[in-house]
Amino acid sequence: MVKRALLPLTLASIVAMLAAATPAAAGSPSGTRVDVIATGLDNPRGLIVADDGLVLVTEAGRGGSGPCIIGALDLEFCLGLTGAVTAVEEGRQRRVVTGLPSLRAPSTGETEGPADIALTRSGALVSVGFGTDPAKRAQLGAGGRLLGQIVRVGVRGPQPFADLAAFEAANNPDQPVTGPDSDPYGIAPAGGGLLATDAGGNDLLRIDRKGRISTLAVFPVQPTPGPGGAIIPAQSVPTTVVRGPDGAYYVGELTGFPFPLGGARVWRIVPGHQPTVYASGFTNIIDIAFDRRGRLIVLEIFKNGLLSGDPTGSLLRIDRHGARTEIASAGLVTPTSVAVGEDNTLYVSNKGTLAGAGEVLRIRPAS
Repeated sequence: MVKRALLPLTLASIVAMLAAATPAAAGSPSGTRVDVIATGLDNPRGLIVADDGLVLVTEAGRGGSGPCIIGALDLEFCLGLTGAVTAVEEGRQRRVVTGLPSLRAPSTGETEGPADIALTRSGALVSVGFGTDPAKRAQLGAGGRLLGQIVRVGVRGPQPFADLAAFEAANNPDQPVTGPDSDPYGIAPAGGGLLATDAGGNDLLRIDRKGRISTLAVFPVQPTPGPGGAIIPAQSVPTTVVRGPDGAYYVGELTGFPFPLGGARVWRIVPGHQPTVYASGFTNIIDIAFDRRGRLIVLEIFKNGLLSGDPTGSLLRIDRHGARTEIASAGLVTPTSVAVGEDNTLYVSNKGTLAGAGEVLRIRPAS
């Protein structure tokens, strides 16, 4: 949970501006209730919920007309200032931050841009993805300068706070596993500063109140059988970080190619110690959280694997004894984030890889 008062926007005015929306509702065989509380989002990604129920969700945007670069998988990505943050409350939604950078591959629709949001003593901070060699950022000109950064958003507009792409270019903590590659993704408040996962750099970074960056953990490759039986060093690709009820930090991983079924893990990190595996056997973790009873919530973006062609996701709950319950799956289409509300209500970014069709779901588990 996060407190609304930390957000350096005039939230009373945000609520006043929210446009009316008509939520849809659905039930599930397990008794879980699912409500659609926001629609029409452009590649919705990370979301948080304030103590009084205001939901803030980042939108990676829909790219633009350029300039363009050759990025991951040798795809052409074109820049636009279409990234955003949307506020959702009581059936109303409104974009309260706009003009953030967004990269989209016209041939596939893959999009990089605002990925997560956190409320900290330094203000409202947004991670902005990039997903390729930091050296290519200069090719995008002034419009792309915030890509690969943690950005402070507020009444003065988006301002650079911590440049993860530049840190990766200078340090590359996971070398020699990969060359420089930066994709800031999950973020979480920590001790007056911020924690950030770099999904391209395979590391967890600590950022202090002045935006200074240091490496907290580096996640190892996982030897994995690939096509034809060859062993491939699958990268970790950490996507999410959260502080657990025990004060340790927990990181979920997507995993890299060949994206092994059951190969994703949740790591437990205590500063000054090597990461240890807390839970395993997941597939393509995109976000994690802890509910008010200390149970781990895991969101899989593709429950059957990224190579399956099936966009169905899964929302799981793991109790302290390791027992797993699937809270929801039907209707989850490439879900990208989960947050826990005051009464253990769950909020999920859904259709998170679609422009104009993204949603926020409110999920009330049966227990």
